[in-house]
Amino acid sequence: MMQADANPKRPLPVAVLISGGGTTLRNLLERITAGRLNVEVRLVISSSPTAGGLRFAEEASIPAEVIRRANFADQDAFSQALFDRCRAAGVELIVMGGFLKRVTIPKDFANRVINIHPALIPSFCGEGFYGHRVHEAVLDYGAKLSGCTVHFADNEYDHGPVILQRAVPVLDGDTPDTLAARVFEAECEAYPEALALLAAGRVRVEGRCVRIDEAG
Repeated sequence: MMQADANPKRPLPVAVLISGGGTTLRNLLERITAGRLNVEVRLVISSSPTAGGLRFAEEASIPAEVIRRANFADQDAFSQALFDRCRAAGVELIVMGGFLKRVTIPKDFANRVINIHPALIPSFCGEGFYGHRVHEAVLDYGAKLSGCTVHFADNEYDHGPVILQRAVPVLDGDTPDTLAARVFEAECEAYPEALALLAAGRVRVEGRCVRIDEAG
């Protein structure tokens, strides 16, 4: 169960994990700077030394590290290095921001890692469903709605408890690019909204169900 913060006014210390351009990181930092998100990004971890998103961490003077999967014998060793670094930084929540490497989530970080998926889980999700593959599958199926899902990550693909979802219409003539752009607009609102709820201590996890408490 995700515990409510004893001091909801204190910024929630998070780490953001990236692998590429860092659009999620940039979106969150812009909202933090504008005073619209009570979160402190203490650490950025990239799985690639060439990730474009590292420049956003540098511009914001946020400590950043590159932890490459290839440098470790297996997924568990890679994950241990990543989570050890987050513990050392005093991180209370990990935000997956386009992180393309699978990790093993330890018990002390259960319901403390969140991810966003570009579809309405449990549809069009699971192993192999990422990026444009998701939008292509939605269009091939003929679905009329898509969207995004913010969820707690666990040790199965796209499986953890759902925090919130936002739907967008699938329009006649959509391509994977146009649908992806519409879903991304929803993601830019949904992810900060979920983070704000967590930062305010309003999120409770009961089994697979996420309960959102009323604002105090």
